[in-house]
Amino acid sequence: MPRGTLFLIVGPSGAGKDSLIDGARQALADSAAIVFARRTVTRPADAGGEDHDPATAEEFAALTAQGGFMLHWRAHGTYYGIPADYASHLDGGRAVVANVSRTVIAAAAATFAPVRVVEVTAPPDILAARLAGRGRENGAEALGRLARGVALPAGVPMLRIDNTGTLDAGIALMLAALRGEA
Repeated sequence: MPRGTLFLIVGPSGAGKDSLIDGARQALADSAAIVFARRTVTRPADAGGEDHDPATAEEFAALTAQGGFMLHWRAHGTYYGIPADYASHLDGGRAVVANVSRTVIAAAAATFAPVRVVEVTAPPDILAARLAGRGRENGAEALGRLARGVALPAGVPMLRIDNTGTLDAGIALMLAALRGEA
């Protein structure tokens, strides 16, 4: 059985990654061929944003040391991890969708091929408005998120979604990417 594709969803804060992933998850809820990864994050469960498994920094470090993550990274003072058990879904031929940092793309491609990157983007003014609207960051933190830029590695298949339209239009583009129609 061929290994499933690992879809790495990336993009700047405020681009709408979580909204598009949530919409695709709902649309594909009956599909046994695709799994949406739930991240472990070092912030409280009620902090807003994505539904995640919370962990303290100490718990996260212990999980990392035990090989508990297939991918992990730090961004904006927060640790994020994709639990290692999602690798078994790939080995079983299922696609896995994961919201990740660009910083892990090269390692993911080297370890979990086939990998396809879906970059969700929006213009800076829209990103700034969305960050302000979600209220998780103060002004300085929001500016730091907007200023962060990490280049995408060469040689990894990538599709860009311009998420400036309606939510339904963005979800349709995400579904097309996940179904290989884009």
